[in-house]
Amino acid sequence: MHVPFWLNLLAVVSLGIAGLCCGIIVADILRGNRQKMWIMNVVWPVTALYAGPLALASYFSVGRLATVRHRQAVNGGEADPPEKPFWQAVGLAATHCGAGCTLGDLVAEWALFVFPLTFFGRPIFASWGIDYLVAFSLGIAFQYFTIVPMRGLSPVRGIIASLKADTLSLTCWQVGMYGWMAVATFLIFGEEIPKDTPLFWFMMQLAMIAGFLTAFPINWWLLKKGIKEKM
Repeated sequence: MHVPFWLNLLAVVSLGIAGLCCGIIVADILRGNRQKMWIMNVVWPVTALYAGPLALASYFSVGRLATVRHRQAVNGGEADPPEKPFWQAVGLAATHCGAGCTLGDLVAEWALFVFPLTFFGRPIFASWGIDYLVAFSLGIAFQYFTIVPMRGLSPVRGIIASLKADTLSLTCWQVGMYGWMAVATFLIFGEEIPKDTPLFWFMMQLAMIAGFLTAFPINWWLLKKGIKEKM
């Protein structure tokens, strides 16, 4: 497929900046700024892979408040940090879900590059099916390791609670992601984008942002109802 030079350049720059932002967050965590909730040490760098500078700014303005080091600096670690505005809690819940989706999609897309499949004659349909299964598995695992320690649940109850908390959120995220990739594939380019190109992964970055936007409202509802825990 023919892609304008400027679009390829934009894709490479976007991916490079996102990688740099991810590296900065990882380096900061390794310097001792570990999150109180350990799974967030994975969520923040993964979020930077698609949100780039926005994720980096959010990490230093919001994520740093949840580090063990910060809590120790607040009354010797005895006091909880100030409660976040509700919209920030919703954003964290959505990115927590999105990290599982992002990792799942990375694994699935590269696996499908090595072992191509088609559903209904289209590779993209196979991608959507496999992406969802892998992302769902990782998303539930992410939620499990969040909700079980917070509620002190048994493994079985933890799995049930994780399914309740993340199934809707993850599905809404994937709908947004698939929606953008469908627009890019069928309307903008008119053909499927090769997975081994910067353009494909740039489109996936935009797809993840679309997923965040479609997952945000349902996470608002899930937190209001107490189905998901604030982080």
